[in-house]
Amino acid sequence: MKTTKKEEAVTCTFEGLQLIHKEAHHNLPLPAGKEAMAQGFQKANIPAIPELVIMAQELGVKLIACQMTMDVMGLTKEDFVDGIEVGGAVTFLDFAKDANVSLSF
Repeated sequence: MKTTKKEEAVTCTFEGLQLIHKEAHHNLPLPAGKEAMAQGFQKANIPAIPELVIMAQELGVKLIACQMTMDVMGLTKEDFVDGIEVGGAVTFLDFAKDANVSLSF
């Protein structure tokens, strides 16, 4: 049985940029009333966001920061974890046009 390597990418805009921001992803707040979720994540041995980002990159997931959103928020590529790409909607559309599955939040 032949397996084919799939290419994965995550495009981050607005709040999603916090997930790949060097500082913000260490201090993401839980919504009010959801503090018990932190204990549940810890109890279930779910890695924190910084570790999940590293795992994704090690697995070859392409992380793309939205250039327009960065411009609006006054952010530069240096504000984010190493190894990300910067692109606009066309970057995502170019990737997604041939995708088998595409999700947006």
